[in-house]
Amino acid sequence: MSDSGAAAQQSAERAAARVARESYGRLVAFLAARTRDVAGAEDALGEAFAAALRMWPVDGVPDNPDAWLLTVARRRQTDAIRRRQTRTAGEVHVKLIADEIEDASQAPDAIPDRRLALMFACAHPAIERGMRAPLILQTILGMTAEDISAAFLIPPATMGQRLVRAKVRIKDAGIPFAIPDPEDLPERLEAVLDAVYAAFTKGWSEIGDEGVPAMADEALWLGRLIVSLLPAEPEAKGMLALMLYAESRRAARRDATGAYVPLEQQDTSLWDDSSIRLAEALLREANRAGPTGRYQLEAAIQSAHTARRLAGQDNWRAIVALYDHLLARTHSPVVVLNRAVALAERDGPAAALLAVDILDGDRRMQSYQPYWAAIGHLRGRAGDKEGAIAALTIAIGLTADPAVRAYLHTRIAALRDG
Repeated sequence: MSDSGAAAQQSAERAAARVARESYGRLVAFLAARTRDVAGAEDALGEAFAAALRMWPVDGVPDNPDAWLLTVARRRQTDAIRRRQTRTAGEVHVKLIADEIEDASQAPDAIPDRRLALMFACAHPAIERGMRAPLILQTILGMTAEDISAAFLIPPATMGQRLVRAKVRIKDAGIPFAIPDPEDLPERLEAVLDAVYAAFTKGWSEIGDEGVPAMADEALWLGRLIVSLLPAEPEAKGMLALMLYAESRRAARRDATGAYVPLEQQDTSLWDDSSIRLAEALLREANRAGPTGRYQLEAAIQSAHTARRLAGQDNWRAIVALYDHLLARTHSPVVVLNRAVALAERDGPAAALLAVDILDGDRRMQSYQPYWAAIGHLRGRAGDKEGAIAALTIAIGLTADPAVRAYLHTRIAALRDG
């Protein structure tokens, strides 16, 4: 391939990757809204992306890549529908869908955003409870089954099979793409919030890859959208507040060389005051609106950490108490782990290691990088250098972030020199 051909190929690949990051969920939601065939919409859009990678290097990247992809995907989708339906039974339906998508592709800025409707469809009671949040992550953000399995501590093959079944269920059950009635909202909202927050943490963990945490930004956008559409839901505000506390520390998480900086060592002057103020306001509104839920508790913990660093308050007792409430509500092994780290500050590392012993036989923790990093931290504080080094070595092997690996290597070096 010539230099100009290689440059054109790279330009096309970059454009396709950008559109995939920014528009994948919006296009899938629009394509699937009328047919309720999520898998078919994904297949049609996947074929459109494949066509883009063949044609854009030759023809150039179009002025409106979204419109181009939507037009190609529409053709693939309507062809597939025609193959499945008889002409007499399905032609009118096919024409309605084709006309609607054709109109939208002519004005891509006006494409209706049906992502929230698709999220609630994925959270329908007809979908297996444990698959609602993972299904949202794949359909809205295009996450792979492997990435989703890591977030939910489920084997990748099992996750992939369950996702396929869930998509079939949406189509077979005729699940509507709509925000549910008020009486049906609480159960389905939980899965939507879980998916958005899982996307945020996934994007946040990869913030150093290209310096642009696209998935974290998308999750923040979705969080704001949910709060604007459902202003009376306290847990939606709690989740958005939780994300904003993390967002406020974005500039402080890496130093000038790109090295990872843990919370305790961050320069608080780099924290974004506007994000903190908004998070505090949302948390106050959420706490006034109704019973305290998981996200409100987690946001309250982050609020306490923020106050501790900014004002120098020794509030570990309050933080542990909040974790106690959160653990009673969720029974989550991740909460057990985070509570133990806080407990070490209140009662010392021996008490923390004793509290985390219940996770020793939990197979989900064996491939969970933060578990081994925390165990290494606690063992090091307890004076068990060899145990700390062993745990931190495992943690290094479980992270793909070079900045985090470098940080953990410095921890090991400090233990050996100390």
